[in-house]
Amino acid sequence: MSPTLSANEAACVTGVPLKQVHRIIDAGLVGTAGTGDGRGRAIHCDALVGLRLAHDVTDLLTLDGRRRLVRYLLDHPDAKTAQERAVSVDVRTMKGAVRAGLAMLSSARDAVERDEGVLSGTPCVKGTRIPVHDIAEMLANGDSAQAIHEAFPQLSERQIELAAFYARAYPRRGRPRREPVWRAREPVTTSETALGEPPLPR
Repeated sequence: MSPTLSANEAACVTGVPLKQVHRIIDAGLVGTAGTGDGRGRAIHCDALVGLRLAHDVTDLLTLDGRRRLVRYLLDHPDAKTAQERAVSVDVRTMKGAVRAGLAMLSSARDAVERDEGVLSGTPCVKGTRIPVHDIAEMLANGDSAQAIHEAFPQLSERQIELAAFYARAYPRRGRPRREPVWRAREPVTTSETALGEPPLPR
């Protein structure tokens, strides 16, 4: 049995949007290679190309057609093309992309460490106290890798890239942090003064 990846890991490795990973697994398009329960979904590594294939032919085949096409690929793991009746899909590019994604995931894991003595075990870039999820949030907020490197000179652009990949594959646990409501409100301007005019003497 091949190793399994979580839905988040599979999304990062294959480039398939997370919502579609869930749908493909739940629809049984990768057969028993994909599992799901109340604790989450998982997929065997040997079905990752099938996952990508099921996503890429969404607009070409019916649900049953996609299921048969993926089944063919799972039964013929060395095939260069997956075939379903008149449809033949070259999967060599997909296989290369998945191999690259798995290599990226492995590098991201190696670039991050968790130490209970450092920020209570928060995942940090190895050798630093810089949380990887903070790096990912900076990128999501529009900061460039170069700007982050200038803020944290000890980080290379490669480390920044790996930190962001790790954060996508392993999102923060619990509810996402939200900004205070007052930050989302526009300031109110008025021409009135806070204090009224003093009463006239009688």
